[in-house]
Amino acid sequence: MRKFLKIASCVIGLIVIGIVAVFYFTADMVTVADEFLGAVKSNDIDKAYSYVSDDFKAATSKDAFKDFLGKSGLTGYKSSSWQERSTSGGRGDLTGSVSTESGGAIPLKMRFVKGESGWKIYAIEKPGAGVQEKSSAPAPPSEEELVRMVAATMHLFAVSVNEKNMAKFHEYCSSLMQKQYTVQKLDETFAAFFNLGVDLTLLDKLSPVFDGKVTVVKDNVIEIKGYYPTSPSRVHFEQEYVYEGLSWKLLGLSVNIK
Repeated sequence: MRKFLKIASCVIGLIVIGIVAVFYFTADMVTVADEFLGAVKSNDIDKAYSYVSDDFKAATSKDAFKDFLGKSGLTGYKSSSWQERSTSGGRGDLTGSVSTESGGAIPLKMRFVKGESGWKIYAIEKPGAGVQEKSSAPAPPSEEELVRMVAATMHLFAVSVNEKNMAKFHEYCSSLMQKQYTVQKLDETFAAFFNLGVDLTLLDKLSPVFDGKVTVVKDNVIEIKGYYPTSPSRVHFEQEYVYEGLSWKLLGLSVNIK
């Protein structure tokens, strides 16, 4: 009986240590989240936008960001409570609710990515409220947004190819794509590009040419096809994006040099 009590005490001790560790490693994310929400409450869009990651900005313009905040109810922010916290490597999640000045509560999930400047918001997920007979697909991005999305994707792809390691590219992808493809799997998939000796970052100086309109594959998923007018060979691409949280995130990529 005493042995059982000792074991039970040990297990409880490990659980407590685990909880303390989670709170410790997610404390900076909570700070960023609260400072972000404070800026939203003050209607300081520029400051709030400074808390989001480069990938977030590449997929969501400041105008779209401002429009979301205006409709979200987060401007009435009073305090936050995060029931679920997690972190793994350079990524982390906070799931909970935001209490408002009017006494209400808004369910919210915030995804983070960690870079040289610390934690940045990668995505914001807020469930829709009210009666919803059918979830409506978001409007396709504008041509300006498409160019920005494609350019960001190709840049991260090119940088990762040059490094012969797809880790940075993996961090950029949607959570759905990350679940389907590990960094090792992406390395294997794009291994043929590693030894080509071609620096695809030169595409940063060019604008993509789209083949027709954006194709809506299914709800919340779009497909973009096109090429870069390089010479003597053209760089062709096919990209799929899924709407995650507040912005479009990469779901699939095909690159061919013809």
